[in-house]
Amino acid sequence: MREYLLCLFAAAAVTYLLTPPVRALALKWGIVAPVRDRDVHDTTTPRLGGLAMFGGLLTGLLLASKLPMMGSVFEGSQTVIALLSGAAIIVVLGIIDDKWGLDAPTKLAGQVLAAGVMAFQGIAIIWLPFGGTFVLDPLTSVLFTVIIVLISINAINFVDGLDGLAAGIVAVAAGAFFVYAYLLSVELGLERATLATLVSVLLVGMTLGFLPNNLFPARIFMGDTGSMLLGLLLAAATITLTGQVDPSAVSGGAFFPALLPVLLPLAVMAIPLIDLALAVIRRTRAGRNPFAPDKQHLHHRLLEMGHSQRRAVFLMYAVTALISGAALAVAFFPIVYAAAGTAIGVVILVYLVRHRPALENVRGISRSVDRTG
Repeated sequence: MREYLLCLFAAAAVTYLLTPPVRALALKWGIVAPVRDRDVHDTTTPRLGGLAMFGGLLTGLLLASKLPMMGSVFEGSQTVIALLSGAAIIVVLGIIDDKWGLDAPTKLAGQVLAAGVMAFQGIAIIWLPFGGTFVLDPLTSVLFTVIIVLISINAINFVDGLDGLAAGIVAVAAGAFFVYAYLLSVELGLERATLATLVSVLLVGMTLGFLPNNLFPARIFMGDTGSMLLGLLLAAATITLTGQVDPSAVSGGAFFPALLPVLLPLAVMAIPLIDLALAVIRRTRAGRNPFAPDKQHLHHRLLEMGHSQRRAVFLMYAVTALISGAALAVAFFPIVYAAAGTAIGVVILVYLVRHRPALENVRGISRSVDRTG
C-alpha cells in the first residue's frame, strides 16, 4: 500500500505545482473559456488544466517504474506504452480543441484514434465474464474497446459542468475502483490487476492535486484536455480490470465472483453514464445533434432547485460515493448489510436534495465551468 500511496502523493504534488504555470500559459496563449449564454460562470477563465494533470500522470508512472511492486507492469509489457500513447494523443487533441475548438466529427475521430492505438498495443478487452469466460476475437476486442473508451471520454466530458465537479467525481470513482483493484492485485495476487490499481491511484492523485485550483470559484478549468484524459484513463482502468482479469480467479469468501468486476466500473461511472444517456436521448428526441450543448444536465437541475454550486457539486460527489460504496460493500459484506447501508444512504441523500439551507435561496447561481457537453 505504501508504494501506491507514494505514487498518489507524487501525482497530486506535481499536478498541484504545475497548475499555476499551466494557468499562466493558458492566459498567455489565449486558451480561455469565454462567458456564453449556455454557461453559468460569469468571468473569463483559463482552460488547459488537463495539461497539469498529464504531468502528474507522467510523474506517477515514472516513480512507479522504479518500485518493485509495480515491476510486472513495466517489464516485458506494452501496456504502459499503450496507455501513454493514447493519453498523449488525447492531450494533443484536447489542447487543439481548447484553443481553437473542434467540430464534433473531428473530435470523435481523434478519440477513436487514441482508443484504437491503445487497443492495438495491448489495452483491450480480451474476454467478458458472462457464461464463464467469453473470449473475444481480435476484431471484436478492438471494436468493443474503442466503444468503451468513447463512452467513458464523453461521459466525463458531459458531466464536467460545475467548478470541481468532474475532478471530484473521478476522484471518488477512482478511489472506489482502487480499493477493489488493490484487493485483486495485492491480496489475491492477480498481476493483471496491477495496472488497473496503478492507474486508479494515479487518477486519485491527479484529481486531488487539481481540485484546489478548480473548486468554486475556479481559477482554472480542466478543459477538454482534462476531461478527455480522465475519461480515457478511467476506461483504461476498467478495461484492464474487467476485460483482462479472469473472472474464475475471483472467487470465494465474501466476493461477488463473476459480476463484480463488471458491476463496479458501471457503479463508479454511474452518474457520468446516466447524464450522458439522458443528454443523448433528450437531444435526439428534440431533433438536435446528440453532442449539441444545453443546460439540462443533472447538475443544472440541482441549480434550478435552488442549490448553490458548492452544494450541487457536493451532492453529485455524494451520489457517486453512495453508488460506488454500495458496489464495494457487496465485495466485503453480506448483501443484507450492504443493502441496508445503501438504503440509509439513499434516505439521507434524498433529504439533502429536497431540503437546502435558507442561505442557498439567496445565493443563486454564480459561476460554472465552460463545457462542450
